[in-house]
Amino acid sequence: MGMKGLSTTLLCLLLLPAAAGWAGEIHGRSSTQFQSFNNELTDDRREIELAEYLRFAATGLDKEGKLTVQGYGRVSQDFTNGQGTNGRLYYLYAEYRDFLNKIDTRVGRQFVNYAAGSTIIDGAQIDLKNVGPVAFSVMGGRDVIFGLNGEASSTSNAAFGLAAYLSGFRHTDAEVSWFRKFDHGDCSRDIVGGTIKQYLLSNLKLYGNTRFDLVSETFNEVLGGIKYFPTSSLILTGEYYQSYPQFDTTSIYSVFAVDRYQEYVAKADYTINDRISVNGGYTHEEFGEGGEADVWHAGIGVRPIEPVRLSVEYDQRHGYYGRVGGVIAEIGWDIDKNSLVEGGINWDAYRRDSLTGEEIARRYWLGGRYRLAKNMALSGRIQDDVNIRFESNFSGRVVFDYDF
Repeated sequence: MGMKGLSTTLLCLLLLPAAAGWAGEIHGRSSTQFQSFNNELTDDRREIELAEYLRFAATGLDKEGKLTVQGYGRVSQDFTNGQGTNGRLYYLYAEYRDFLNKIDTRVGRQFVNYAAGSTIIDGAQIDLKNVGPVAFSVMGGRDVIFGLNGEASSTSNAAFGLAAYLSGFRHTDAEVSWFRKFDHGDCSRDIVGGTIKQYLLSNLKLYGNTRFDLVSETFNEVLGGIKYFPTSSLILTGEYYQSYPQFDTTSIYSVFAVDRYQEYVAKADYTINDRISVNGGYTHEEFGEGGEADVWHAGIGVRPIEPVRLSVEYDQRHGYYGRVGGVIAEIGWDIDKNSLVEGGINWDAYRRDSLTGEEIARRYWLGGRYRLAKNMALSGRIQDDVNIRFESNFSGRVVFDYDF
């Protein structure tokens, strides 16, 4: 079924309550955004754009309250560079839950996230639950790929997946899954994955994720971590992460050699009182072929008086490509319950390669938000980026949000 036919079907579902005399409800948010920025895809020419984001959920479509319809999309109009009107439908699906108290079904455009992979599909996802300690999920449909000017996928792009996960365990979450994608009929991704979270002794959390690429027979992602909460004010974290980039088998980039990346992380977050919090950490990075770096991080958040929030974060990196650092400083002022003003400065030093000297990038920004009514708010942000490419690069946006 194409998106036009799918949209018509879902519209009929929305009209069913009125025809049957049921009290259906629609809730969501309309976000109208006016933006101005330099578009790097059009030789940094100034682009002025008006965009409308709409997210909604329709409930009460059946007597039992099991059927819902949800949608989210974007329409934009460019006024300066001749790109015209553009739109993206991120999701639009009907969901029916607890059929025979065992089956949940989603039909339509939807985001699917398994441990083995995630994508947007035009298709279906079916979950089988309440059949024991393990629940099951299956999904499949047309793989949706977005390009610069709209959707770039065709009818021959497809994605399928299977998952099994624990159900009914209060302190344990676990999943194993399989994910496969097709590009014009050829298998482009074939991955198995797993994830687990385990809570112990009321103050310890263990977690991990992994993905194994069946085509290259290698792990392309591994994450393992532990969080310890000795008190309600202190969180200690230790993590190991490994990434080995894998491209679609149908992509020309799949023939290029890549290095495995690894990092070891230790960090702490401590809330001293209701006015002061601090955090700090250390990361050891390994890029392959002997490239290593050490990163130290420290930050503090302060409320000198109740309406004002201050935060400063500093990190220093040395090793691979020398010694560089950066600072982020932000301030926020809650004027009253309906309005706030925020601003900040980002300062970063970096090196593009071993032949260039140190380069500095800076960002200055100012933003604010004002609640016009219980269901309406107006916000804005303006920023200036300064780096080796731009001596000054102003961009900004104004947003009107309406909740219904």
